[in-house]
Amino acid sequence: MAGNGASALGATTAAATTPEELVFDQNVARGEPILEVRDLVKHFPLTKGVLLKKQFGAVKAVDGVSFDLMQGETLGIVGESGCGKSTLAKVLMSLEPATGGSVRYRGEEISRLSGSALKAVRRNIQMVFQDPYTSLNPRMTVGDIIGEPFEIHPEVAPKGDRRKAVQDLLDVVGLNPEYINRYPHQFSGGQRQRIGIARGLALKPEIIICDEPVSALDVSVQAQVINLLEQLQTEFNLSYMFIAHDLSIVRHISDRVGVMYLGKMVEIGSDAEIYDHATHPYTQALLSAVPVPDPTARESRERIVLTGDVPSPANPPSGCRFRTRCWKAQERCAVEVPLLAAPLWLDGAARHESACHFAAERDNGRGVVAAG
Repeated sequence: MAGNGASALGATTAAATTPEELVFDQNVARGEPILEVRDLVKHFPLTKGVLLKKQFGAVKAVDGVSFDLMQGETLGIVGESGCGKSTLAKVLMSLEPATGGSVRYRGEEISRLSGSALKAVRRNIQMVFQDPYTSLNPRMTVGDIIGEPFEIHPEVAPKGDRRKAVQDLLDVVGLNPEYINRYPHQFSGGQRQRIGIARGLALKPEIIICDEPVSALDVSVQAQVINLLEQLQTEFNLSYMFIAHDLSIVRHISDRVGVMYLGKMVEIGSDAEIYDHATHPYTQALLSAVPVPDPTARESRERIVLTGDVPSPANPPSGCRFRTRCWKAQERCAVEVPLLAAPLWLDGAARHESACHFAAERDNGRGVVAAG
């Protein structure tokens, strides 16, 4: 499975003596792409039969997703449950093999790496998981959990220095270094997530993929964890891919936002472009559902209520996947897949990438809709 990706990686790092010492020669300045994803596909086969399994279809969890993650930025990913956000994160980490497409880190293809070469890449791309109650082994102490990456990558911290390194990481994430011998059940949910973040920081990565890291926490604790992530990003020059359902949290932490629907990216742009100048009907519907703290504003705004259920990813609609729930849908939408591109007929902040044949802001003539 390593194939061409491993050989290409090895060609650029001929001076390295072991896989763990592999380095990426391409320097990435702040604001330049550090992770480039092109037409990424992940299909899960549907089979029937017991002994002789025969495939009769596939669940198209991720189906042609493309985006860039810039050095030092936070890219937020939002969308309904089941749209493919978490699957996308797992494919980027190679926890699930990609069915097709390309993932390039520092200019090198990594989607087809395996074994030692993949191990070297994973040192630089880490993950913080959604549930702090299940992502930590209850039979391991905090010191063992945070120090486990050092067992896999012993070159990062020599054996005699690991206890001190773990205590330093606990201090970095705001926990008492003396907690090193405690077990996960002795901590609150917010503290457990801080332990997960410390584990993600252990190998000094450049990219951290956060898969809904605050969804299981109380609101007050969410704010603490978000502030911690922002502080660590500044201190260690990290790049985040931040997956979440809460649109308010995503706007607070993200530089750019990507919106997914049924395995595809339907709109992507800066936080101001997405939240203030959304042009895709699905994004507009999502934003209309965000609670507003001002009762007066809540009464006066128009809510978009989508009709119908989310189609099955095993049998998505032809053309535009959102057309079965879209009030703008026309015959063209059923036969032609819209490209994720900046609409030529829009200008200003509205001219950002949107996969809609009739992209328009909601407050102009083409975008105004009646309340559902």
